[in-house]
Amino acid sequence: MDFKPRANEKIRQLLECGVEIPNPGTTDIGNEVNINNISKKGVRIYPGCRIYGSKMVISDGCQLGYEAPVTIEDCQLGEKVELKGGFFSKSVFLNKSNMGMGAHVREGCILEEEAGGAHCVGLKQTILFPFVTLGSLINFCDCLMAGGTSRSNHSEVGSSYIHFNFTPDADKTTPSLLGDVPRGVMLNQPPIFLGGQGGIIGPMRLGFGNVVAAGSILRHDYLQDNQLIFENPPAVGVQIYMPAAYPGFKRIVENNIIYLANLVALETWYTHVRKPFLETQPWGFLLYSGAMEQLSAAKKERLKRLKAMAEKAFAVIPKKQKKTSISARHELHPKMTYIEELFSGKDLKELKNTEKSKDIFLNAFEKVAGKDRINYIETIQNLPAGISSKGSIWLNQVVDTLCQKVKDKLPSINLFKK
Repeated sequence: MDFKPRANEKIRQLLECGVEIPNPGTTDIGNEVNINNISKKGVRIYPGCRIYGSKMVISDGCQLGYEAPVTIEDCQLGEKVELKGGFFSKSVFLNKSNMGMGAHVREGCILEEEAGGAHCVGLKQTILFPFVTLGSLINFCDCLMAGGTSRSNHSEVGSSYIHFNFTPDADKTTPSLLGDVPRGVMLNQPPIFLGGQGGIIGPMRLGFGNVVAAGSILRHDYLQDNQLIFENPPAVGVQIYMPAAYPGFKRIVENNIIYLANLVALETWYTHVRKPFLETQPWGFLLYSGAMEQLSAAKKERLKRLKAMAEKAFAVIPKKQKKTSISARHELHPKMTYIEELFSGKDLKELKNTEKSKDIFLNAFEKVAGKDRINYIETIQNLPAGISSKGSIWLNQVVDTLCQKVKDKLPSINLFKK
């Protein structure tokens, strides 16, 4: 086997180029890793680290394994990222994002600038906007969280928090949207605070500026902003459990469609706004490609889970279901092919009606930002309120257009009506 000599050669080359590897004998680098995608400037790989995958990118100033060994596979790291200990796979970490010891970050995650978590945090299919901070001992899979304007004014998830993303029916149609993409990307919204020792039963939506009391388990949507939320525990009692009953069928479908539409809005933002900023960085195109790959994977995951639930809801109708509920359950399954094509389409011709609002924002953006694409955070936060609102109008139109198209196909479910 020639694995070790080749790995050792890679380590030798990195050492000669200035990468700090204090104990190279404990470091493992896979044959498939392209060391040309590992910066030689300020990178430090502590003892016990393992680096695998042909898509690995490690930018200037990254630190791996300071608190405990790191295993990292096919991730793209921006500048000054700190992964202090744990396992990281098929995810993107933009500038100055960080994770503490014992992290378990699996595929489909994007941590934007200065987002991060303390020790023992589990993520999968999770997107954190800039500055979002997770405490310790947290399981926070299948959700998107925005809000906050700086490291001192950030959305926060308290320690020992759980996003409950798996149901008794073995479904994962449970993505939660904390904040939203159209307003969240403007980096001017008040932070969200989720008190510790609490949780969310997905799928759930939450407005900006909301503060959730410690110990609360959220089971309902709170769409208004700036509320203090105390959710009562469910009443004590026992009743017969009916598998695949889906008492909140409409809400489940609605929240999944809105989540998917927000993912498309974020893809659109990356394509037209984010990309030039990322490409000013070394390996920026690879960071951009990695983020777009994870957004595409996030859509596929949500569509797969929604399709599985639709099949189950179509095949299994519990007794005592209302006729309107039965009609809704029967309607979703045959329309899933259309929904899959709508959200997975490469060109998204359905969004042609958003071109005008897009051009209005981008023209105004160019006049203010000029050709400077160095500092993304500073540029976005310095936009006048009138221009930021134009951007939110554009992205809201993307979300609304996609939701309306699904609504037109599912009249029995009566989506998006209060």
